Amino acid sequence: MSKHAGKSTKELVDRVGVAVRRMGAQTVLASDVIAGLFGLHKTDLESLDLIHLHGGACSAGELSKATGLSSGSTTALIDRLVNAGYAVREADPNDRRRQIVRLLDEALAPIRAVYAPIQAEMYKLWSGYSPRDLALIEEFITRSTQVHTACLDRIKKYRSGT
Repeated sequence: MSKHAGKSTKELVDRVGVAVRRMGAQTVLASDVIAGLFGLHKTDLESLDLIHLHGGACSAGELSKATGLSSGSTTALIDRLVNAGYAVREADPNDRRRQIVRLLDEALAPIRAVYAPIQAEMYKLWSGYSPRDLALIEEFITRSTQVHTACLDRIKKYRSGT
């Protein structure tokens, strides 16, 4: 008998909400600890990952959109990443007015080394799920992220009065 048998949809949705909140809080706390190991703010560390997920390079505007930071805060963030040796600015070959922020792969090796055991443990955990379950989990996370992003966009617009 399933451990969820007899539970209402509302109970299960509430439990998912609590589990997602716990995972989110744990992720934020882990980012803070790992960022501290490298003298970074967690926003800087997460921004490195966002640039990595964007293929290792992106424009300041793309980074601003991904982080939700203002253009001035994004410039300060990029300055910190460049000054710390994790990234460089390059001219955009398609638009001379724009600059591209490119990660320096060799500088990220120590950060990757810290994450490697975590990733190995997670891979082991996730590999225990069926392909069907993994597809459902991916869809759940993707759609939840999209809803969360849309909600944050509305909050930002409300705050700015637009």
